[in-house]
Amino acid sequence: MADANEDPTIFTAHSLPSDPRLWATVTNAYLGTRVYHDTLHVSGVYNGAGRDTHRAVLPSPLNVQLEAPAGTGEQLTKTFTLNTNTGSFLHTLEDSSFRAAQCIYAHRTLPHVLAFSVSLSRLAAGGGPITVLLQAAFSPESPDLDLHLGPDFQGARYLYGHTLTPEQPGGAQQEVHMLWTPVPPALTLGEAEEDRTWEFLAVVGSSQAEAQACLTEALRLQAGGTLYTAHAQAWAQLWAGCGLDVAGPLALRQALRGALYYLLSALPQPGIPGYICHGLSPGGLSNGSREECYWGHVFWDQDLWMFPNVLMFHPEAARALLEYRIRTLAGALDNARNLGYQGAKFAWESAGSGLEVCPEDIYGTQEIHINGAVVLAFQLYYHSTQDLQLFQEAGGWDVVHAVAEFWCSRVEWSPGEEKYHLRGVMPPDEYHSGVNNSVYTNVLVQNSLRFAAALARDLGQPVPERWLVVADKIKVPFDLKHNFHPEFDGYEPGEEVKQADVVLLGYPVPFSLSPRVRRKNLEIYEAVTSPQGPAMTWSMFAVGWMELKDPRRAWGLLEKSFANITEPFKVWTENADRSGAVNFLTGMGGFLQAVLFGFTGLRITRTGVPFDPMCPAGVSGVCISGISYQGNMLDFSFCEDSVTIEIRDCAGPWAPPLEVELWPSQARLPLPPGHKVSFPRSAGRIQRSLPQEAEAASCSPRTFC
Repeated sequence: MADANEDPTIFTAHSLPSDPRLWATVTNAYLGTRVYHDTLHVSGVYNGAGRDTHRAVLPSPLNVQLEAPAGTGEQLTKTFTLNTNTGSFLHTLEDSSFRAAQCIYAHRTLPHVLAFSVSLSRLAAGGGPITVLLQAAFSPESPDLDLHLGPDFQGARYLYGHTLTPEQPGGAQQEVHMLWTPVPPALTLGEAEEDRTWEFLAVVGSSQAEAQACLTEALRLQAGGTLYTAHAQAWAQLWAGCGLDVAGPLALRQALRGALYYLLSALPQPGIPGYICHGLSPGGLSNGSREECYWGHVFWDQDLWMFPNVLMFHPEAARALLEYRIRTLAGALDNARNLGYQGAKFAWESAGSGLEVCPEDIYGTQEIHINGAVVLAFQLYYHSTQDLQLFQEAGGWDVVHAVAEFWCSRVEWSPGEEKYHLRGVMPPDEYHSGVNNSVYTNVLVQNSLRFAAALARDLGQPVPERWLVVADKIKVPFDLKHNFHPEFDGYEPGEEVKQADVVLLGYPVPFSLSPRVRRKNLEIYEAVTSPQGPAMTWSMFAVGWMELKDPRRAWGLLEKSFANITEPFKVWTENADRSGAVNFLTGMGGFLQAVLFGFTGLRITRTGVPFDPMCPAGVSGVCISGISYQGNMLDFSFCEDSVTIEIRDCAGPWAPPLEVELWPSQARLPLPPGHKVSFPRSAGRIQRSLPQEAEAASCSPRTFC
């Protein structure tokens, strides 16, 4: 959407950052590491008891650096490139006589496989052999695993073992089995050769049989010369199916591409069967060893900050994230019982069991707002997909019901105010603990209970009267004098807050606010939000100002997020001073939402997908491809004077025909598959067609991916 010379998809440098935490990650849905890092992690494999549980460290055979031998003579040109198109990291060495390239990747369609290749090419005629060195630092040891060397298999070395300490007493010690191609100290291009490529594999499974089967499949592709091709083609297919770009500054386009790339890297390839999700942690699968990046635990970050983006582009993966919450419901039920309440209290920090594993009691006990974020994710998924099976048969209803029961047991009636109170909580603003009636938390209580009641009706379940009574009568603090929402009872304007809190009301939390109150909330909290707060904060302020049609102020707030993006590989840090979690998917998730939902005004609701697009200062157009809504895949783009919507594909005859209703005219335009529909820029809603339009715009069976 800009000058063809400005490619926002490839990030290149001539040296690596001095801080190794900021090196590019190599991740798929099952395995994760950083380039030239001695550690890799396996999804769902934790070691340590209770609050000491953390991602188990597995030594990485991919920690191999390409070097030219001493005395090469001519000065070498070095480049380090992250190519988001192919999901690969490339290190090159080049002079006038040869080019050496090392390509590192986590295989997209074989998630148990990490690989790297080295290619040598002769650039000048004649000459003798060309040799490059491979500096490997591999030791078959781990602080978290009892590891043993086993017999080789098809030329690969074998390492196996199990975690030392299960998360819960009596729990299973998780097995890990790894096969890898031995790496020689040097590679040589013979005197008669013009070019040659060597490939090296690392394969991890939960059993010897699984590891051997995955290696066998990888070797089959390798023998046919298609191992890397299959990976790169899968990434090409993924990008063909979804995308987010703007006509605007290159830095913004690169930031969006990088954020979407890292988030997609953590998800399975659409259509790959058998994926079991173990949750998304703030630092992703490349991080989370003991004492780093929250130890790989799963927070509200997954449900509130990452999930809406995943749902829009990849509903299969969105469902898998919800299935993680369903599988850990037993732990959430125990958490509530341990605190003396009914229903389920999802852990502030969760690992394998769903029991609370936060090292500090205060957060696990008080940050109960995570329950509201979990239910909001189920709510968005339901409205977006109408996937009744998840709720009727796969446990989704059990989660929603259990959270509603928790809220009703946790509130207390105040006879003086004739309102339900929620006492002794910590809001998202972690500078304040033990407060009463966090407005953010209480609004989420309302939202959870009302969704639970609506879902119960849809499923033919009884609706407990108490749910609706609590929803209607819970206190939502409001200061009539200053016309804003105090963060909690007793909050005084001017008190510093850590991060986005009250400003989350309206978006991402559904809550009706007048423009005057929305503006006041934004103005009051913008002035007192800590500049040391986490990366996702300013994105939500930007969404608020977009709602109020103040594009200049929105851009000014969004621009603050760039302080958390590091060069050259667009790795985010939790805090602007580079502290906290790295490869901070939470911050990336907030940033993506600022464009995906903020610039467009898109919202996922029970009645459809409203939109109200506006370009912020410096941006003249937005293009989003591959939005998924109720089995339809559509593209949504707009510029300063027009909007274009096209249904690109649909899942089959069950996918409902859609139309767009324009506001305020209420004109309705059918959206027949394969046809672009354009109209002057205005607000409106994408919705199911009414019966008379349904036949004309019916959707024939198609492949949906």
